[in-house]
Amino acid sequence: MASTLCTRASSLVSSPTIRRRLPLVGAFCMLSLGLTNLCPTLSSSLKTSSAPSLPFFGSKFSNQARAKSSNTIKMEGNRNTVPSIVVYVTVPNKEAGKKLAESIVKAKLAACVNRVPGIESVYEWKGEIQTDAEELLIIKTRQSLLETLTEHVKANHEYDVPEVIALPITGGSQPYLEWLKSSTRD
Repeated sequence: MASTLCTRASSLVSSPTIRRRLPLVGAFCMLSLGLTNLCPTLSSSLKTSSAPSLPFFGSKFSNQARAKSSNTIKMEGNRNTVPSIVVYVTVPNKEAGKKLAESIVKAKLAACVNRVPGIESVYEWKGEIQTDAEELLIIKTRQSLLETLTEHVKANHEYDVPEVIALPITGGSQPYLEWLKSSTRD
């Protein structure tokens, strides 16, 4: 079945009509996933007659992708990094965001806090729909610091129930993740 799909995909990609009308999202997905890695039968056709029409699929692009991938890692099993997370916290205004972000970094509870102004939150509070302008803090830290970070946010936040939502970092730039580890407390 896989070979049938690859054969059909190969004939579709080599069609001039499809190449001209390939949606941006589809092109992005194929570039991101490495189409030649997904369907080996496409590899030869993309490197020959189709290569001039699809410059990103040639061997040069594949080599660049392989070179770049050596600088990225998955989080499991790397002694130079630690399991890491991204934490979202909303604050009511710029001043509160700056104060909280600085206190988090100063306490080494995070390596970096991005402040994103101009968000609008819609939520239900005490039976009423509320709409508020807020600032979003995007906090990069160690997974092991989540509980301490949450307590710090609660103690330094003016909301009764501050938002603290953590998402795992499953991989990324090795130098950045090593920096994240060295910039936060154990």
